Amino acid sequence: MGSDLMVIHSPTLRLKARTVCTKKKKSLSANIYWRCNAQATRMRAPLSVAGVWKRSGQPLQNKVQLKGRDLLTLKNFTGEEIKYMLWLSADLKFRIKQKGEYLPLLQGKSLGMIFEKRSTRTRLSTETGFALLGGHPCFLTTQDIHLGVNESLTDTARVLSSMTDAVLARVYKQSDLDILAKEASIPIINGLSDLYHPIQILADYLTLQEHYGSLKGLTLSWIGDGNNILHSIMMSAAKFGMHIQAATPKGYDPDPNIIKVAEQYAKENSTKLSLTNDPLEAARGGNVLITDTWISMGQEEEKKKRLKAFQGYQVTMKTAKVAASDWTFLHCLPRKPEEVDDEVFYSPRSLVFPEAENRKWTIMAVMVALLTDYSPQLQKPKF
Repeated sequence: MGSDLMVIHSPTLRLKARTVCTKKKKSLSANIYWRCNAQATRMRAPLSVAGVWKRSGQPLQNKVQLKGRDLLTLKNFTGEEIKYMLWLSADLKFRIKQKGEYLPLLQGKSLGMIFEKRSTRTRLSTETGFALLGGHPCFLTTQDIHLGVNESLTDTARVLSSMTDAVLARVYKQSDLDILAKEASIPIINGLSDLYHPIQILADYLTLQEHYGSLKGLTLSWIGDGNNILHSIMMSAAKFGMHIQAATPKGYDPDPNIIKVAEQYAKENSTKLSLTNDPLEAARGGNVLITDTWISMGQEEEKKKRLKAFQGYQVTMKTAKVAASDWTFLHCLPRKPEEVDDEVFYSPRSLVFPEAENRKWTIMAVMVALLTDYSPQLQKPKF
């Protein structure tokens, strides 16, 4: 290609290019991306390694470009790309919360929010965060939209692409997200699925970075279900140099395919991945004790069986005694007492409420990263 920017003005060619973009955008490298919209379809050349952006007279090195990407799982992102989203989160939090700046970075943009499952933190953080940046979020429940029922996922994706700039979907099936992403010409963001919960993990990592000053070398001790939260940790922790020690009851282990990928990540990054059925073994020497609900939405009929299977998995001060001296506690909420007792949950070591607040700053960063060319002004934190 003769230049680094091609603009297609023909409506017919735009349609064809948009189709190609939809099919190929997931396989492109981090430095090549497609932008598809109603005005033009563009392909930019890889960013120069020496490329810099200037903000307030200070040059900032930035090799990461996420505009136009989907966020379906952290498996699809490199360590540097995830670090960039955390950097952007810290930047927005500092500029807006600490300095009181108004940053209408998403002015004129709209967000479709599809919620098959109810939520407090995901809905509030996304709606208030998108609006705070000048955008317009539109909330859609199962009363408004039935994915794949009254209308095919393909048709829904194309309609939403013509009316919104991005879609955040909180769904039962990861496969529904995959179809939406394949058929849409706008970014699709995973607000939660049966397999992954990537935006929760971004908030967790921001919280830990703020507390410890760095993530490298931390040991994350998971005690609970082998669910979407654990899966997202397994798809990302090693990229920061963090170790994982996970305890799950027999029959509630992580997905075998995810275990296989996580083992490869651990090997590539020289980190440790330990899977056990003993909660105290997982907690031993851990810097961060993490658990989650034992009974997710859609599993209510399994409650009696699950409560029996998870006996002995409650996080208590007995658990904390075998952890590292600087241990902290995370829970994505909502919390039930059988998962963690009050002594741990409300202790000074518990970071659950800063963790909840950081859902807002991290989802704001995701939206800004996927929809704009903004670069952080704040010095890059140590990860």
